[in-house]
Amino acid sequence: MAQTVCILLSSEDRARLAAVIQDRNSQQKHAQRAKIVLYSAERRTVLDVARLSGVSRPAVWRWQRRYAEQGVDGLLRDKTRKPGKARLPAKTVAKVLALPCSEPPGSATHWTGRAVAKATGISLRAVQRIWEAHCIQPHRLRTFKKSNDPAFVEKVEDVVGLYMSPPCHAVILSIDEKSQIQALDRTQPGLPLKPGKCATMTHDYKRHGTTTLFAALNVLDGTVLGRCMKRHRHQEFIKFLNAVERKVPAGKIIHVILDNYGTHKHPEVNKWLADHPRWVFHFTPTSASWLNAVEGFFSVITRRRIRRGVFKSVAELEDSIKRYIADHNRRAKPFVWTKTAGDILEKLGRLDLNLLNESVH
Repeated sequence: MAQTVCILLSSEDRARLAAVIQDRNSQQKHAQRAKIVLYSAERRTVLDVARLSGVSRPAVWRWQRRYAEQGVDGLLRDKTRKPGKARLPAKTVAKVLALPCSEPPGSATHWTGRAVAKATGISLRAVQRIWEAHCIQPHRLRTFKKSNDPAFVEKVEDVVGLYMSPPCHAVILSIDEKSQIQALDRTQPGLPLKPGKCATMTHDYKRHGTTTLFAALNVLDGTVLGRCMKRHRHQEFIKFLNAVERKVPAGKIIHVILDNYGTHKHPEVNKWLADHPRWVFHFTPTSASWLNAVEGFFSVITRRRIRRGVFKSVAELEDSIKRYIADHNRRAKPFVWTKTAGDILEKLGRLDLNLLNESVH
């Protein structure tokens, strides 16, 4: 295709194009097309016209041809587009929405977008658009566990009561241990995050041992007292309780929220409690670790420090955990629990009703 096009402009067309460019109310696309024609009339090359107009060379050729065929009016009018595809029939949309809620084909566990597209005779993207509009997500699965603790109501009211109405002259601690934290070293160095590229990390690793983090979250100020130990038996748990005992000022009652792990109820631990009368244990219901506030801290430290970390030894892992806890304590905020015991029990009641309805159907 020729790289230089000679456009012969009449004085009338030149004046109209200049007026379009000078008019501040003109649409940007119209002014751009007028510039293309005026620059072309100066016998410039297509490359120069494209550079001066801020468009591609095919765009220059397109609007040079449009002016030759339709004049200035053709530059100021867009061609009509082809009519779009007809909407999908309501029956097809209903089928796309009903299939994911029915039994999947063959031995599959759930419907996929491609399977629904094949069954309905439409495109995968059409299925995805319908699902997005109606919040259907067959690929997702949420897990749950309903507590069967016979004293569930009493324990929920006890623990939530401590969070929302802590007693005076007392310290509220949420205690638990995160066991089997692995010191993992990658077999090859990864690449850092860059624009358009995510960070990389090898899927394989070298194990350098494990550690257990005992942590006590102070509900009143949000600080965490943590200790790393090799094992998580009752002996280590008692050592951690002694460390907490030394940190809490004398004269304050210590209310501890913890789960039903066997170590927490060991006879030696009960003896220790008898020798330390200011300590009061409050156990969460079975299968209800979400009531233990320190679990939130464990989740954060796992996501922000441990999971992507590279550690060449257990000592390096433990040092990293200590530094993270120190940084957390410098910016700690009081733990705030917002749901009352009544709200929790009401929501669990709705869960029981939904499970009952599903079992009936």
